[in-house]
Amino acid sequence: MMGMWVFLTVCNLILPVLMIILGRVFIKNPPKKINNVYGYRTSRSKKNQDTWDFAHLYCGKLWWKIGWSMLPLSVISMLPAIGKNDDFIGTLGAVIITVECSLMLITILFTERALAKKFD
Repeated sequence: MMGMWVFLTVCNLILPVLMIILGRVFIKNPPKKINNVYGYRTSRSKKNQDTWDFAHLYCGKLWWKIGWSMLPLSVISMLPAIGKNDDFIGTLGAVIITVECSLMLITILFTERALAKKFD
C-alpha cells in the first residue's frame, strides 16, 4: 500500500516540477526565434517576435509561480491517503493530477488574454 502512495505522489510531482523548470527556461532562455517545434506556440504568440517574446516571459512567470505553489500542495493533498487502500490512493492521485492539468491549461487562457490586451 505504501508503494502505491509513493508512486502516485511522485507522479503528482512531475507536472509541478516540469512547470518550474520550463517556467524558468521560458523566463531566462526562451526560444529566440518563432518556430513550430518548441515553446509557447499559439497563433497569437507567433504573430511577430514581440508577441513571441512576451508570451514566453508571461507564461514562464505563471508556470514558475504556479509550479512552486502546486509542489507542496500536491504532497499535502496526498497525505490523507497514507495507509488507505490502493483504490482510494489511485482515485485521490487522479483527482490531484486532473486539478494540476487544469491549472496548467488555465495559464494558456491568462497568457492569451494578456497577449490580446497588450498587442490587439
